[in-house]
Amino acid sequence: MFLRNMLLSGPTPGSPLPRPLVPGCPIDALAALLHRLPPSCGPVRLIGVDGHAGSGKTTFAGELAAALGGAPVLHLDDVATHEELFGWTGRLLSQVIEPLRRGESGRYTPYDWTAREFGPVRELPAAPVVILEGVGAGRRTVRPWLARLLWMELPHDEAWARGMRRDGAAQSEFWAGWVHAERRHFTEDPSRPFAQHVVRQSSEGYEVLPGPAGTPGQGRFITHGDGPSAVC
Repeated sequence: MFLRNMLLSGPTPGSPLPRPLVPGCPIDALAALLHRLPPSCGPVRLIGVDGHAGSGKTTFAGELAAALGGAPVLHLDDVATHEELFGWTGRLLSQVIEPLRRGESGRYTPYDWTAREFGPVRELPAAPVVILEGVGAGRRTVRPWLARLLWMELPHDEAWARGMRRDGAAQSEFWAGWVHAERRHFTEDPSRPFAQHVVRQSSEGYEVLPGPAGTPGQGRFITHGDGPSAVC
């Protein structure tokens, strides 16, 4: 895959010329930026990747984790359940956030969506950077522990349609309930206004841009690839 990195936003009057953070692809530049952030949860820089279901969060989080040298990723699908689509905050805080804050590994029991029960305990190490990926990663009870919040920029109707195509007719009843729950969640507890970056996916890769909570002059990075990335 051919990748290139460009800083596209122009300088503000009187400001120095903008320069790329690092050579290479934008995800590498973003990874370098995240590594330089101060820890936010004990010794950990906890990075949230939020967005509508079907927006591509899992795929992007995986690519970012690789650019971070194999950073651990916690998928919020492992914390949620059929009965608690968004009622998992207490479990996340007690099993993951609190141990990381103490510099210890998190220990959580991932939910099996087929068996409808929790599985064996998994550990989440207190690495320098840990990615928290899933709908609700930027909710108000989690934000105080985040070093940076990224929002996957895809309208909810497009994201949901993509997710429904992915999961097929067998999951249509689940999706009907999910859409209602997600809509209510983001109405009561929006994440996007607090994101420092928004991430857009295209047939050529990703764009990483300043988000609503970003600072002026952060710049834009574009990743170009040979074709469309997989979506989640």
